[in-house]
Amino acid sequence: MDIEAAAASIRAGGVVIYPTETLYALGCAADNAEACARVAALKGRPETKPFPLIVADMASLRALTAPLPQALEIDLASLAARFWPGPLSVLLPTRPDLPALVRDGFGLSSVRISPHPLATELCRRVGGALVATSANAGGQPATADPRQLDPGLLAAAAGAVLDQPWPAGGAPSTLIRLLGSGRVAVLRAGAVPAAALTEFFALSPSV
Repeated sequence: MDIEAAAASIRAGGVVIYPTETLYALGCAADNAEACARVAALKGRPETKPFPLIVADMASLRALTAPLPQALEIDLASLAARFWPGPLSVLLPTRPDLPALVRDGFGLSSVRISPHPLATELCRRVGGALVATSANAGGQPATADPRQLDPGLLAAAAGAVLDQPWPAGGAPSTLIRLLGSGRVAVLRAGAVPAAALTEFFALSPSV
């Protein structure tokens, strides 16, 4: 499936497998509740566990998120300048009209700007944020190798973008939460090491 066909499918409510900088993702339009529910069903994932999201750029992030206090805005700007595009996900308050499957009980979503050119182009062509959960059924390993994608998942999705560049593999994105005053909490260790974060932020215990 080429990138335009994938974008057209997602705009029509479809679920597509596509590459990110780390792993293959299973995704759909973040604002489509029915499509998000289909992703959850395909993965066998609890609906109480929100899906992570990717966006193409800061303008798309602003269209997705709720206003931040000034202290957090300053920290987010510093983070974006240093780590985005990149495998660093941030918990941010998002619009209340988004599906429950992409927001936690506090109205927060995990969001990052992916550096993968196909993921970024797919976001742009769809015109908004994409769900970016790993392309594997519950209990099965995630993969960066298109030859190892689950055949059942490939058959159930509307299609898959398998063009190169393929994902680089390795750890998934690091997940953090901004605490203000230059402090962040690391909620999940990942591709961005803590040492890189401590060059710019004071790390606090996970909250």
